[in-house]
Amino acid sequence: MKFKRVFDFLFVSVALWEVVSRSPVEGRLLPLSKPQPDAAAAFARWLVSQSSWGVLSTISGDLGGAPFGNVVSFSDGLPDEGRGIPYFYLTTLDPTASDALKDQRSSFTISEYPVGTCGKADPENPTCAKITLTGKLKVVEGKSNEAKFAKTALFTKHPEMKGWPKSHHFQFFKLEIEDIFMINWFGGPKPLTVDQYLHTKMNRLSIDNFLTPSL
Repeated sequence: MKFKRVFDFLFVSVALWEVVSRSPVEGRLLPLSKPQPDAAAAFARWLVSQSSWGVLSTISGDLGGAPFGNVVSFSDGLPDEGRGIPYFYLTTLDPTASDALKDQRSSFTISEYPVGTCGKADPENPTCAKITLTGKLKVVEGKSNEAKFAKTALFTKHPEMKGWPKSHHFQFFKLEIEDIFMINWFGGPKPLTVDQYLHTKMNRLSIDNFLTPSL
């Protein structure tokens, strides 16, 4: 036990040194802040905050009600200050937005693999996390405080969006989450409610996240 605590101390010391000696990449939290797999709510929020794109699936009227998945950029808030709710900047010239205006039922899937913290694991390996948020894709009211938040969150994470054509009539959308499916380790999906997900607090760096699990 004494040896384990010494090992943990050395591991944390190295981790902290790397955090203060390296700069964040592309506005993301450093990979070292990744929570332990059993901290389901914190892990889910971390994964959403770290990610910048995913696959947004809607019910396609053009395909007779079949699901249509589309790669989209998103943001849940300013870097390191995500709120957990995905916001999107979409145009009805694209099937995703036009589908949502007819049928709001949608799901949004994110993989840990693009974040770069899966090591050599395949994206389908359970240790390489994946999360699917299911709910309703809704337009954010144009002059609301939420629209201002969505604009800041998206344009900060995706500066290119500022120059997208006005003639395409982009609008801010959000996913109103009703269900969460996440696998981030062996043993099947983690039990996680929407309330737990939305109300968990993420720490910039938690030493507990670096302590090795008891064997």
